[in-house]
Amino acid sequence: MTLGQYLIYFAILMIVPVLAQSKVKSAYNKYSKIGTSSQKTGAQVARQILDDNGLFDVQIEEVKGTLSDHYDPRKKVVRLSKGIYHGRSMASSAVAAHEVGHAIQDSESYAFLNFRSALFPIANFGSNVSFILIIAGALMQSMNLVGIGIAFMAVAVLFQIVTLPVEFNASNRAMDQLVASGIIMNNEERDTKKVLNAAALTYVAAALVAVAELIRFILIFASND
Repeated sequence: MTLGQYLIYFAILMIVPVLAQSKVKSAYNKYSKIGTSSQKTGAQVARQILDDNGLFDVQIEEVKGTLSDHYDPRKKVVRLSKGIYHGRSMASSAVAAHEVGHAIQDSESYAFLNFRSALFPIANFGSNVSFILIIAGALMQSMNLVGIGIAFMAVAVLFQIVTLPVEFNASNRAMDQLVASGIIMNNEERDTKKVLNAAALTYVAAALVAVAELIRFILIFASND
């Protein structure tokens, strides 16, 4: 790789995630102070949307942390951080609705969600062992071992890429549900979208970094083949 290529690579690796996280925190801090017209808490928003979609068996739990919100498909539970669970803001409604969007995907067997779930065990294993295999291969001068490490890394990168349509689809579902249920009014849609779009940037940043890392190792592998 040339000096210019290395600079681009490190810019993607270091700057993009920082900018994405900064955007998320800025949007969350701003819109967590602005209430919705319905004045529902994040937990109430989640419960209403779940019930509207017939998902009465999906539970809602409060978890520790900030923006640690997620949907657990194995236990059918939407977990909301304290600020989201109790908050009555646009940020709370947006995040809660987004996580419920994943629950709706699960109930409808959304293809990309199923594909991501199927990839997870291999991707998780690959992300843990790929660097070990690559470093071991380099030390042992075994390009075959390096190649196996890169293959495992590629699966982990594929997982990151597949995550993008899953997250964007959940956000689109969230907006539709929030409007249809009357939780937000038409004049609140724009600001709610800003929260969802900011959150989506973190996944885009993660995918860009993963792809950049994979390309770098592929180029190194190819130059030594």
